[in-house]
Amino acid sequence: MELRVLQYFLAVAREQSISGAAASLHLSQPTLSRQLKDLETELGKDLFIRGNRKITLTNEGMILRKRAKEIMELVQKAEDEISLSDDLIAGDITVGAGETDNIRFLARAMQCLQKQYPLVHLHIISGDRVTVMEDLDRGLIDFGLVFGEVDASKYEVMPVPYRDTWGVIMRRDAPLAKKESITADDLLDKPLILSRQAFQNENFRKFFPCPPEELHIVATYNLFFNGSLMVDEGMGYAIGFDKLINTHADHNLCFRPLQPSLKANMYIIWKKYQVLTKASEKFLQRLDRCIFSQR
Repeated sequence: MELRVLQYFLAVAREQSISGAAASLHLSQPTLSRQLKDLETELGKDLFIRGNRKITLTNEGMILRKRAKEIMELVQKAEDEISLSDDLIAGDITVGAGETDNIRFLARAMQCLQKQYPLVHLHIISGDRVTVMEDLDRGLIDFGLVFGEVDASKYEVMPVPYRDTWGVIMRRDAPLAKKESITADDLLDKPLILSRQAFQNENFRKFFPCPPEELHIVATYNLFFNGSLMVDEGMGYAIGFDKLINTHADHNLCFRPLQPSLKANMYIIWKKYQVLTKASEKFLQRLDRCIFSQR
């Protein structure tokens, strides 16, 4: 399977038309059609449903589109890194991160780095722990900012000297809003909205005196903002981190910490034996200085 043919495939998937894709690629329609047919023969699967007016993807075609996009992103990233001068510190640093107010820590480190190396750029890809780890394993991101314990045999780990506070987002007219903090017993009979991987956190599991299946979980989220919208609509109580949702006095929602207090440790991680770009190495050095200054 050639990269060139994957580019052709992505163009057809985007344009939903052989003629439109051929025009954008500056190819003749017969040439493009033959390349796509050869690709389907090579894979042994139909990739397109060919209609009268447009072309749509089969299930196998949708799988290939996802993987082809990842491949082309990796190729572009490799080309960008290799093309940089040996003496020039420049390039993109991509960090996958869960929702946390402590993104400010990364921003401060990058701001200091860019004063010295203005051609280094930071890209934050938001996602929960599952998404971040998958993207890191595939090489789609350089670093991850994750919560909870990490497999140190697989990843390099840099502890971050900040912790997030677990608590409950609720409407101000909710019965529990009268309390200053929320216990596990308060939540046992309440409709709960949880992160989809909340119970992967050992401390979170220990907070509740019962297994997850005995809780009244009405919905899950992977971004806390979406969870807060469900709360605002009256679906229930969402458990997540402080400082992510607007809970000022003039807002409809409020935050109450869990009792006993539950904190989440954070780590910067990257794959072991990963060859880092010069920009990434400088970024890690700057992070290490910021962490040292907080000790």
